[in-house]
Amino acid sequence: VQLQASGGGLVQAGGSLKLSCTASGRFFSFVIMAIGWYRQAPGKQRELVASISAGGRTNYADSVKGRLTISRDNAKKTAYLQMNSLRAEDTAVYYCKAFQPGREYWGQGTLVTVSS
Repeated sequence: VQLQASGGGLVQAGGSLKLSCTASGRFFSFVIMAIGWYRQAPGKQRELVASISAGGRTNYADSVKGRLTISRDNAKKTAYLQMNSLRAEDTAVYYCKAFQPGREYWGQGTLVTVSS
């Protein structure tokens, strides 16, 4: 099982980015997994910013509500994180995780840098 995160980059404050997390693996059933997007800023602990259940229920950290939107396309085995109105404090390495009870899989990080 492999999760590939992409879409990071440098953006000015107030701008937007869309991150993607694509799963691969012959016996990996993406449709039954919940997906989480996490971020880790320099010198800080990794934190959950958004999650989406297998059924599509979403949850957001208070700091990103109204600005970040998580979604998924099960046919493409891909989850997305649309990030709008970005702030300097959103600068971090963003990671995706696929999980269900007893199993979790992490993708590599993608760096988001927001310049003020």
